[in-house]
Amino acid sequence: MKINKILVSQPTPTDPKSPYYEVASSNNVTIDFRSFIQVEGLDAKTFRKQRIDILSYSAIVFTSKFAVDHFFRLCTELRVAVPEMMKYFCISESIAVYLQKYTVYRKRKIFHAAGKFAELVDIMKKHKEENYLVPLSDVHKEEIPLLLDKAKLTYKIATFYCTVSSDLHDVDIKQYDLLVFFSPQGIASLRENFPDFEQNDTAIAAFGPVTGKAVTDAGLRLDLQAPTPECPSMTMAIDNFVKQQNKK
Repeated sequence: MKINKILVSQPTPTDPKSPYYEVASSNNVTIDFRSFIQVEGLDAKTFRKQRIDILSYSAIVFTSKFAVDHFFRLCTELRVAVPEMMKYFCISESIAVYLQKYTVYRKRKIFHAAGKFAELVDIMKKHKEENYLVPLSDVHKEEIPLLLDKAKLTYKIATFYCTVSSDLHDVDIKQYDLLVFFSPQGIASLRENFPDFEQNDTAIAAFGPVTGKAVTDAGLRLDLQAPTPECPSMTMAIDNFVKQQNKK
């Protein structure tokens, strides 16, 4: 199969130096971007059904900026005044800095890891007296509760926002030679938006074993899996795959 046009199921990169642009240029192919999933916040009425008393928690755990935005949005809608003494534990420094949008940054109440949840749990273990609230999407990584349980921390996971399929009615899926996915939800969106989709010669790439399994579980053929020792990033994997295919 010859690869001329690629669809990446993510938003268009804001960095003009994104490696995707280099892959497109060096291989003389077109790469389009379109997010197959989007985040929608729960309304106050739906959130209340979880019976979560936000003020009964002494610390909030943030794994994304989405979580930050929807936590404070719901607090406003629920008329919950977040106390100044509330502590925040963030998976990365960028999220910790992002918190300044909603609260005054103080080292004594904001802690952060370097991007990995396991690192954040190690920091949280130094504050075992805290009662943690973890705002997440309805779809989240399985490692989060596993690591929290292993650390024997007191916590509650609550859904503050949901991951739903984007409306892709304006996308002509048949024009693409390679579709690139990063989550099982992306595969679900493909099936939801294009129920009559037949793969035929269209190649499918998946990042991570969970996404790869979602491809095969959906009855589709997995042509490209990343990361690998040779290709630790999806852009490297795409570059290598396109070069191989277009030589044939």
